[in-house]
Amino acid sequence: MTEALLALWDGAFGSSYAIWSATLVRSAPLLLLGLGVALAFRAGVLNIGAEGQFLMGAISATAIAQSMGGTVPSIVMIPVMALVGALAGASWAGIAAWLRQRFGVLEVISTIMLNFIALASISWMVRGPLQEPTRIYPQSAEIPGPAQWPFLIPGQRLHLGFVIGLLACGIAWVVLTRTAIGFRIRAVGASPSAATSAGGIAVAGTVLRVFLVSGACAGLAGAAEVGGVTWALYEGISPGYGYTAIAVALLARLHPGWIIVSAIFFGALEAGASAMQRDAGIPSVVVQVIVALVILGVLAGSQRRVIAGAATLGAEGRR
Repeated sequence: MTEALLALWDGAFGSSYAIWSATLVRSAPLLLLGLGVALAFRAGVLNIGAEGQFLMGAISATAIAQSMGGTVPSIVMIPVMALVGALAGASWAGIAAWLRQRFGVLEVISTIMLNFIALASISWMVRGPLQEPTRIYPQSAEIPGPAQWPFLIPGQRLHLGFVIGLLACGIAWVVLTRTAIGFRIRAVGASPSAATSAGGIAVAGTVLRVFLVSGACAGLAGAAEVGGVTWALYEGISPGYGYTAIAVALLARLHPGWIIVSAIFFGALEAGASAMQRDAGIPSVVVQVIVALVILGVLAGSQRRVIAGAATLGAEGRR
C-alpha cells in the first residue's frame, strides 16, 4: 500500500515534469468541464452531458483547424478554434435544453444519450471525413502548426488552455457573486417557483442560457485538448473527463474558486494513476474507486448538514 501511494505521489508531484507536464495538463480540461457542470448545477440543471459536449468541441475544433490549413497565423487560428469548439458544445447542450423546454424531457436522460451519440460521431469522423490521408489509422491528421496552442513553460507541456480555465473560473466567480445575472442563476437553482413569483425572474430563459454556457465551457475544453495536448482527433481522446468533472464540481461545492483546487486534485489522481500501475503494479482503475468514494463522501456530508439544519430549525420552532 505504501509503495502504491508513493508511486501515486511521484507520478503527480515527484518532479517538475510530473507537475507541469502531467498533473496540470490533466487539470486543464477539468477546470473548464468542472466549471460548466458547476454552473449548470447552480441553476438546477442536471447537465450530465459534459463528456459529449467536450467531444463535439474536439471534433469541431479539429475540423476547422484542418479546413483553415497552415497558412492562417496562430493569432487568428487559435481564437477561431476556441470559438468554434465553444459553439459546438453550446449547440450540443442546446439540444437537451430544447428537449427539456419543448417536451419536458429530463436533461439527465437526454444529456447521457447525447454522450453516446457524440462518442459514435467521433468514431465515424476518424474513419470518414476527418481520417488521416493514408486511411490506415482511425484518427485525423495532425492539425497545422499555427493551430497548436502554445506551451506556457519551455520544455514542459502545460498549455494555454490551463490559463483560459483559470480565467473562466475567475470570471464565473465574479458573475455569480457580484452581478444580477449571478443572483438570478442562484435564485433559480434554489427555488424556481420562488424566483418566478417573488423575484420576477424568467426561469426558462435563465435555465436555457446557463445550459448553453455550461455546454460552451465543455466544448472549449475539447478544443483546448486538441489544440494543446493531442494535436489530432482519435477515439479515446477523453479518458472520461466529462464524468470526472461531476466529481470536480461536487467536491468544490459548485464554487468557481474551489473548482481550481478540485481540478488540480483530480488531475493529480489521473497523473499518478499511470505511475502507480507502472511502478507498483496497482491497476489504474483504483483511482476511479477513489473518485467514487470522494463523491459519496461529499454527498454524505451534504446530507448531514441538511439534517442538522432541519433539526436546528425544529428546535427553534419548539421554543
